[in-house]
Amino acid sequence: MTAIAATVVLLPWALEGTPPDADHPRAADTRLAEQPLTGLGGGVTLREVSQQTPFSMVALTGDDLTGTSARIRAKRSDGSWGPWYEAETVESNGDDDGPGAAHGPKGTEPVFVGITTAVQIAVTRPTGAPVTVAPPTGGQPDKLGYVPATTERSLAQNLSAVLITPPKAPVDVQWQPPSGVLAPGQAPNIISRAQWGADESMKCGNPVYDDGVKAAIVHHTAGSNDYAPEDSAAIVRAIYAYHTRTLGWCDIAYNALVDKYGQVFEGRAGGIDRPVEGSHTGGFNWDTWGVAMLGNFDDVRPTDIQLRTVGRLIGWRLGLDHVDPLGTVVLTSAGTIYTHFPRGTTPTLPTIFTHRDVGNTDCPGAQAYAAMPEIREIAARFNEPPKPLTLEDRLRGGAIYAKWQALGAGNSPLGAPRAPEAATDSDTRYVTFDHGAIYWSPGSGAEPVTGSIYDAWASLGYERGLLGLPTSGEIQEPQWVVQNFQHGTLNFDRETGMVTRVVDGVAQELPPPPPNGPPIQLERFTPIDKAA
Repeated sequence: MTAIAATVVLLPWALEGTPPDADHPRAADTRLAEQPLTGLGGGVTLREVSQQTPFSMVALTGDDLTGTSARIRAKRSDGSWGPWYEAETVESNGDDDGPGAAHGPKGTEPVFVGITTAVQIAVTRPTGAPVTVAPPTGGQPDKLGYVPATTERSLAQNLSAVLITPPKAPVDVQWQPPSGVLAPGQAPNIISRAQWGADESMKCGNPVYDDGVKAAIVHHTAGSNDYAPEDSAAIVRAIYAYHTRTLGWCDIAYNALVDKYGQVFEGRAGGIDRPVEGSHTGGFNWDTWGVAMLGNFDDVRPTDIQLRTVGRLIGWRLGLDHVDPLGTVVLTSAGTIYTHFPRGTTPTLPTIFTHRDVGNTDCPGAQAYAAMPEIREIAARFNEPPKPLTLEDRLRGGAIYAKWQALGAGNSPLGAPRAPEAATDSDTRYVTFDHGAIYWSPGSGAEPVTGSIYDAWASLGYERGLLGLPTSGEIQEPQWVVQNFQHGTLNFDRETGMVTRVVDGVAQELPPPPPNGPPIQLERFTPIDKAA
């Protein structure tokens, strides 16, 4: 592995724009509202938590989370409930000897659930666990909506949900995920702390520097994978605010974070090209560099651009310290409850390994773990030009891609994708394929439309028409092919080839599409004006 004396390339905050100012969101503007979860004993307990102010991330905190796990799901705009997301426990700051360990509560990673005003939290606690009670009333939340980490707590009997509302991005901020092929030896563009709105007044103390970086450790943040490019910086700001203000840590735990669109965010302060000690892997923070992928990869593979960016980022960073990405390293464990290696033991590990290799966790998820050989190979080929991205690469990681894969991918009735994921004027996203499209929204999920039903729906105005979005795929019946929509159905007659629309019990046979076909849905990829 040749040492690479590359420089960090920083991505402009806004295209042709300037660094953040008072009009740009800052981590300090993140709202963290803590709501006690009382009456929870041993076993599984379900609680619904809500507030009037919309929020997009949720975490769980307590004095002792030993044997405690939690799942979280959000209420959609139509009143239905979204999928469950696991909340993974984070590790205490500085290998149990830092500020977080001494003063702050234990906590889970903040889970991104999308914009909502209510969530359900399913908490599982050990048999015989003491029933949780409300915290003492000695401290009052400040105007930002969080309870200071120094508030007195009753040991092992407090459990709270933290509802996190990152500040809303201005509507004129344009997000352009990286798409070009990087030159050999060029580090990925990196969004600096100042650019994503870190607000340095929130951190404490000075960075701790190790002797060098000997290995890189891969993590995931968990939560939903269905976030837009403009959501990513808000997620990073929320993680930073939660780590510092709620858990009482001195800074964000990771050295860098990478989203599914290939955007790289500088993590812990002190210089991304310097050996800054993070707080990402209990027992193995010394001489390592932690990278977190935004999303959950237990069942879904990271996007190709995410994997390639992580590989190139690690290849660049290890190259600065002359470390072979395909080699091994001997590290000394600092112990703690977060690792199965006792203090002082010296395991031999790959120079690029994952959190689960040394910790009591499934992080970074089964699908990301299976991709580790690919990440190592990409890192080792850092001096070689990467392959160009395909349309399929750009779709990986989202609900539309997952639906397409479940239908048979390129062998499905849809065929191959024809354009990147696009957004409508509402919260709907869609992808067009050779023979149809898949539409997704929080309320309808991801559903395909093809053939004559697609043509008829298009002629009625797509999702802007009376029917709204599809809520099912095609339902095969002896004479009819039926597809359900939010406000009615479309029925294709196998004998006549005609399509009938049914709304509120009223059937109307539709004329055949015009000779030049249905209207073309404009493909657009623009920011959605919503809370991040």
